[in-house]
Amino acid sequence: MLSPTLVKVINMLPESLVVKITKIIVNKYFRKYANIKVEGIEKVEKVEGPKIFICNHLSNADGLILDKILKEKYDPTFVAGIKLSNDPITRLGTMMVKNVGIKPNSADKEAITKIVKLVRGGENIMIFPEGTRSRTGAMIEGKKGILLIARLTKASIIPIGMTGTEILLPINKNGDMGGEKFNYSNVNIKFGEPVSLPVKEKDEDKHAYDERCMEYIMKSIANLLPEKYRGVYK
Repeated sequence: MLSPTLVKVINMLPESLVVKITKIIVNKYFRKYANIKVEGIEKVEKVEGPKIFICNHLSNADGLILDKILKEKYDPTFVAGIKLSNDPITRLGTMMVKNVGIKPNSADKEAITKIVKLVRGGENIMIFPEGTRSRTGAMIEGKKGILLIARLTKASIIPIGMTGTEILLPINKNGDMGGEKFNYSNVNIKFGEPVSLPVKEKDEDKHAYDERCMEYIMKSIANLLPEKYRGVYK
């Protein structure tokens, strides 16, 4: 993608200039390698109030592509693992989009409080509920943090199914994000109808209810995908 030397030089520049240069480079790559097709975005237009966009996660390109599509009308704030800001490559990506950093695999109360405050203030957010990129392309189990945010905000949940980014910018098998390379790919993004969390049944166990809610919202994403991408949510 970018050489380590170039990344180091860019990261030494003022943030406003870093963002400008990075956007130019990334958009150049997208024009060259990504044939992006968007379906169903008109469904979002009829939804009033703040929105929680949720999507499966395949590549480091996912957030940048979704920001490109949603920026003008919905300008979402991305919920991103704080480890992304620690890597010089992915740090450039997080600087390009509005984001709130969250500690993965933990109850990050400070981050969740910020996210809830944003949504209650009328902002839209974008979450990858799986919490990390799928190494196989098939969906993996979602994290329950999305349930707390949805319950505290009562915002509309908009599912998105994405395919093709695992080819566009595949995960490097050695875990080297700087070694990830762009390839030509058809990228398909499909928006679904808004969903809300199911109502808790009388005497339903909290754990069972949470599991049912997760299954419901994750399947709202899976149903927008070809079967081979659905993974644990077939």
